[in-house]
Amino acid sequence: MKNIFLVLILALSLSLQAQTVKIAAAADLRYAMSEIVKAYKLNKPNANIEVVYGSSGNAYTQISNGAPFDVYFSADILYPKKLKEEGLTLTEPKLYAIGRIVLWSATMDVSKGLKVLTEKSNIKIATANPEHAPYGERSVEALKYYKLYNKVSQQLIFGDNISQAAQFCLTGNADAGLLALSLVLSPSMTSQGKYYLIEEKSHSPLKQAYIILKNAKGNSEVYNFVNFIATKTARAIFEKYGFTLPK
Repeated sequence: MKNIFLVLILALSLSLQAQTVKIAAAADLRYAMSEIVKAYKLNKPNANIEVVYGSSGNAYTQISNGAPFDVYFSADILYPKKLKEEGLTLTEPKLYAIGRIVLWSATMDVSKGLKVLTEKSNIKIATANPEHAPYGERSVEALKYYKLYNKVSQQLIFGDNISQAAQFCLTGNADAGLLALSLVLSPSMTSQGKYYLIEEKSHSPLKQAYIILKNAKGNSEVYNFVNFIATKTARAIFEKYGFTLPK
């Protein structure tokens, strides 16, 4: 009888342990996703949500090479679409937000827009590496749209992702940055500088999407979490950080 009781206690204990959800997330989600996870855990305190932030392109490469993530939140829907084509997913890509890029500086008058970047030849401008980071790619598109790229290309310094580019600005290693609105709306950046919202017409839209990966098979917590992304609570957090939401 005692052994049966111990087995029941063990079974109950195991049932209360939530499955781990491993998320690969675009670096522009660092603050928004952190708040969303906290909100999710208010009703599910035992949930184990692990988030790794980085450039969407690098995350795509890691997942293609077998990295054991359950969900991929990309800053560009094209990467989840590629994973779907490669047969590495359980679902279709799901649009969760539209991102925006800004010009941010702690020392310059960014109200003048991007032309302020041409006022001095020694200005250092940070953004993400356009080869694998969607925000960096769109930033280059915007500079070309305004016919400024050739004038400032030698002044660009690239972070591995958009969060690292923001750090370049905060530490003074860059005078200005072409950054994600979602990052500059964080307390650490709003208290130290100002931003100029770059017109959407100047670059391809930052259609951000998530997709559930094959590693998540049998993990009900993954589906619970992505369903939470569509709730009013999560959507309000995305809006707080400047994301435009899909209808």
